[in-house]
Amino acid sequence: MDTVLQGTPILVLKEGTERDRGKSASASNIAAARAIADVVRTTLGPRGMDKMLVDSMGDITITNDGVTILKEVDVEHPAAKMLVEVAKTQDQQCGDGTTTAVVIAGELLKRAEALLEQNIHPTIITRGYQIAVEEATRLLASEIGTTVKPEDEAILLDCATTAMGSKGVFGSRDLLAKIAVKAVLKIVEKRGDRTIADVDQIKVEKRHGGTIADTELIDGIVVDKERGHPRMPRTVKGAKIALLNSSLEVKKTEIESKINIKNPAQIQSFLDEEDRNYRRMVESVKASGANVVICQKGIDDVVLHYLAKEGIFAVKQVKESDLQKLARATGAKIVTGVKDLTAADLGKAELVEEKKVGDDDMTFITGAVNPRSVSILIRGGTEHVTQEVERSLQDALKVVSSVIEDGVVCPGGGATEIDLAVKLRKWAPSVGGREQLAVEAFAQALEVVPWALTENGGFDAINTLIELRGAHDGANANRNTGVNMATGKAADMWKMHVVEPSRVKRQALSSAVEVANMVLRIDDIIASKKSSPSPPGGGPGGHDH
Repeated sequence: MDTVLQGTPILVLKEGTERDRGKSASASNIAAARAIADVVRTTLGPRGMDKMLVDSMGDITITNDGVTILKEVDVEHPAAKMLVEVAKTQDQQCGDGTTTAVVIAGELLKRAEALLEQNIHPTIITRGYQIAVEEATRLLASEIGTTVKPEDEAILLDCATTAMGSKGVFGSRDLLAKIAVKAVLKIVEKRGDRTIADVDQIKVEKRHGGTIADTELIDGIVVDKERGHPRMPRTVKGAKIALLNSSLEVKKTEIESKINIKNPAQIQSFLDEEDRNYRRMVESVKASGANVVICQKGIDDVVLHYLAKEGIFAVKQVKESDLQKLARATGAKIVTGVKDLTAADLGKAELVEEKKVGDDDMTFITGAVNPRSVSILIRGGTEHVTQEVERSLQDALKVVSSVIEDGVVCPGGGATEIDLAVKLRKWAPSVGGREQLAVEAFAQALEVVPWALTENGGFDAINTLIELRGAHDGANANRNTGVNMATGKAADMWKMHVVEPSRVKRQALSSAVEVANMVLRIDDIIASKKSSPSPPGGGPGGHDH
């Protein structure tokens, strides 16, 4: 709140409030954002290193997945938190490119700092960056991106292996890439003239034990539950499946009620009526023709006993999301009341069986006619391995789905970034004014990707960068030239099958520019005093000694 006292403005703030303004505010924000970018920079590319993260509970995560690292690291500085948000957005939209987005954002701020020192106003820098990213997006669409057929499996495989190239599953990535591509192709849908591949329809279950090579795609759904009664059959062939989202139990009344019983016969009639209720439930299931019941809520032990007598396989306490996937996979309808169950509501599958995986029993529902939902069962030597395989697979699944939806890919290995940098540098003079300097800074910042890739590979980044610039400029320019991570030299990325979806690049650039511009626009940081935590036992009535 501003008040004016005898011509002197006074800022009235609470005692203990910290205020940082002007250049020092910008400098502290840029330093914090760059620190975050430096954390993940060494994880970029197939030769990137892993990070071990230990949380406050002592749980360990070992990964080089940008978004996982930034989610696990407890970030305090507000500007650094904004960079973490960039990684999360990139992960939601594309699955891959989280590290790239953060590293580019950090580099844009580093270049902006040099311009700020030359007394160029932040607004001019942000405007220049905006102009540059619009031109870069246009170039991606018109000159750098290549349109591919979404059903071209070879391209999809290349994209999946590229996405997993930087992960810890390097040795098994060909197997995992094939699983990812097959899984996504199963769930593709046409909606009007759009192709949709919703990766949420792929259920990923992980169990440690075995090796990564034992990971398999299951043409159906795996439910992390065992049958409800040991006398139920372990396998059901020609399964007719009922999906219930209510419980098979006698409901308790909502209102509190008491019943006065005068003689023992009345107790017996109560028990008999309860038993009849249970029998009716089982009769309803049997009448519909179902031989498998999958229930979202509980099933009473007596009902399980009667179902087992009828030879019906039942599973209880199944997650709602699993129930919906089962409906898509088997063609069943989810029914609320068991009385309403009819033969038309049942789904069909060739086989429902209980198998032991690792230490646990799981139910496998396979062999549906046209499964629009499938499962991947991940195996690995330890829990940390299965977690890293899951992260890698999620990236690959999202990348494959974005190629199917957009049908545009571009070369990886830093080729796209260096090509954009060369083209933007040539284009910058046509922008004119001081914004031209910001466009040039943007072009320079893009070169951080091939630079970091080469550096992480243990090669000389300066020599490689000079070689790449030469390959993208001049008479024999080849826009597909990127870094060969085996030699550190320039090579054609198409021939090396290093391909990425155009969406990954586009999203990484736009979110990096958005966050860089947001940080640059801040010229005043007003932080209120942190409330000190109350001493243990020192609540309102506590005493400090």
